[in-house]
Formats: sequence, C-alpha cells, structure tokens
Amino acid sequence: MFNEKDNVLPLYEEIVNALKPEGWTYEILLIDDGSTDGTGEQLKKIRQADPRVRVYSFRKRLGKSQALDYGFRRAQGRFVVTLDGDLQDDPKEIKTLWGCMHETGADVVSGWKKNRVDPPSKIISSRLFNFAVRVATGIDLHDFNCGLKLYRRTVIREIALYGELHRFIPALAAWEGYRVTETAVRHRPRKFGRSKFGLMRFFGGVVDILTIMFLLRYQGKPSHLFSGLGIILAAVGILINSDLLLRKLTGGTIAPHYPYMALGVTALVVGVQFIFFGLLAEMMLYLMRPRHTGARLRQEDPEESGSDAKPS
Repeated sequence: MFNEKDNVLPLYEEIVNALKPEGWTYEILLIDDGSTDGTGEQLKKIRQADPRVRVYSFRKRLGKSQALDYGFRRAQGRFVVTLDGDLQDDPKEIKTLWGCMHETGADVVSGWKKNRVDPPSKIISSRLFNFAVRVATGIDLHDFNCGLKLYRRTVIREIALYGELHRFIPALAAWEGYRVTETAVRHRPRKFGRSKFGLMRFFGGVVDILTIMFLLRYQGKPSHLFSGLGIILAAVGILINSDLLLRKLTGGTIAPHYPYMALGVTALVVGVQFIFFGLLAEMMLYLMRPRHTGARLRQEDPEESGSDAKPS
C-alpha cells in the first residue's frame, strides 16, 4: 500500500469476510510502501486488534516489486495471494483463483480484469503493454499486471523481484518451468485515493520489456548475445579490411577509402571486445553457479495432493 489510508480498513474487513466462510487458516501481511498520509497508523490499529495480521512499513517508498518481494520472503502459508491496496481487487475472487488452481493444477493463477473499470487512457496503455509482453515472452495471458494472483509457495521461493519485475511474474514463473494460467476476475472502480499510474510508468514499461526479454532469453547463456554480436561485427570488419588489403596488393591505393577503413577497423575491434565480454560473462556465471546441484525437478507437495486439499 502507498497512501491508501481510506482503503485500509475496508480492505481488511473484505478479506476477512471473504476467507472466513471457507474455513481456511490464514495470515494477512500488509506492506506499507513508505506512505505519508497516515496509512501506517491505520495498519497498526488493525495489527493490534487481529493477531493474524502482520504489518511491515518501509521508511521510504521502494516500489511494488520490493514490497512484494519482502512479503514473499515472510509469507508462511503453502499458498500466497496478492492484492493491491486500492480496493479495486475484490477479495471474494480469492475463491475463484483457488478453484481455478485446484481444477487446472497450475502453480500460478493470474487474475484477468476482463471488464476493466478504469479511465480509457489507462485501459488502452494496459492493453498495449500486455500485447507487447505476450509477443516478447511468448506467454499467452491477457493481463500480466493484475495485482490479484495466487501462487504456490514453491514459486515465490524461486523468484527474485527488483525494479519493475512485478509486472512479469507470470513470465518469470513460466521460465522456471511452473504452470501458469489465468482466470477472469471482477474489477471495481476506485472509491478513495488516487491512481499511481502515470506516463513515465508507461514509457518505463518499454525498458522493462527489453529487460525481461534479455532475462528470459539469455539468462544462463550471456555469450549467446554478446559473443554472437561480436562475431557478426568482427566478420564485417574482416571483410572490409580484406577488401582494402586486396586493393593494396593489386596495386591500388586505400587513401581515398579512409572512412571505409576506419569502419572496418572499428567493427573488428568492437567485435573482438564483444566476444571476450561474452566469454568473461560465461566465466563469471560458471564460477558463481551453485555446486553439486541437479536439474530442477517437479516436486509434489504431499499436503497439496488430493481432492480435499485446502489452502492455508
């Protein structure tokens, strides 16, 4: 939560009312991302009244990724649900997410705000962003950035979040080999507070997409990117310099072709640097790799098997 003072108590009450009829055991982690409007004081009152509530308040605003990562490291349940603090996510949909996970066997169930209630500018930018992420990652989801998601605990143990990577959690989970799906959830208009969405976030999304493309395609094999580009540049440089050398050997002159020669030399030098940079990255990755580890295996949690499994 960031500056959601008027939403704190209604959200808490809705969460409790949604979970109580199911008979689930649960905890509620409330993360205050450096609010300055009194949100922290409201959270403390809830914590004092309910021992199932834990509150963590940052001294300054760190962002949604850091808040989620902090909560993930401290969550104790076998299943973890995330919601935004603006009351636009309906806690009653937690049961919908659980039903989808139980039916499909997925490890991550992402909410899909199919009928989104937001200003047109936000809806259009969100659709453009989701389309770009689908193309970049190959993950066929309608809504990557929906705050309402359900995870098995094993998933959040393996995902490290920083920057704006919270937008790509389904893609990161799929890359780790987990089963990801989505289901339509109800979306509500904002009653209190104001949206934190802005144009800078939209433009920042372009950089984030480039980041996730690099992570998904070249994590674990950086030389495929750097050395690959280096080989192409070095080949161009060799061809240009070979052409100039041939001209010189056949009695020609290279004086009129100095820009051409400069291009060839530059391409060759930069290409060689890229190749060595890729090899150096591979060496660092090799030295930092975990020792004596086998391939990731799909492990079934005995507590999660069976048709009568209940989240806690």
